[in-house]
Amino acid sequence: MVAPMVTTFLILFLATQARGQTTNDVSWAKRVDTGSQVVTTMQFYFHDTLSGSNPSAIKVAGPQSSASSPGGFGQLMMIDDPLTEGPDKKSKLIGHARGMYGQAAQNELGLIMVLNYGFTDGMYKDSSFSLLSLNPAMQNVREMTIVGGTGLFRLARGYALAQTYWIDASTGDAIVGYNVTISTYI
Repeated sequence: MVAPMVTTFLILFLATQARGQTTNDVSWAKRVDTGSQVVTTMQFYFHDTLSGSNPSAIKVAGPQSSASSPGGFGQLMMIDDPLTEGPDKKSKLIGHARGMYGQAAQNELGLIMVLNYGFTDGMYKDSSFSLLSLNPAMQNVREMTIVGGTGLFRLARGYALAQTYWIDASTGDAIVGYNVTISTYI
């Protein structure tokens, strides 16, 4: 009879000690277990390359006439953009953003983003989150919605703050910094 009580006490004690515990497996993400949910914060960089012989974003559809489409309204891009730990393209590769974005606003640069951010590094390997949101790209900081995920991000909800780190206006190539906050249930 004593052993089951000791076992139950030990399990409850360990569970209590785990609350608020931070797991720091990689430098670009922090994971905190609050007891009822896990909150993950991440900082990484998205490299969108439209130019050169090996672009990571290509146009797959567009309006029939550019005259009737100011600012590229209706243009759709398919992407496979590298995600890196730092802003330098040679910094550590941690995953890829795959999916599409399109010019969804008639009078401003407003991109509808339908992307899967899949990770290949550390404890986040084989986990992903999905973003579905409008990206008002001319704003300094853009807030976008995270609507789900897989692996460690199953049933994810949260938001991403994107800020352009660098852009080449002549090619459209850009590096965008992402600060992401994701909550998942335990």
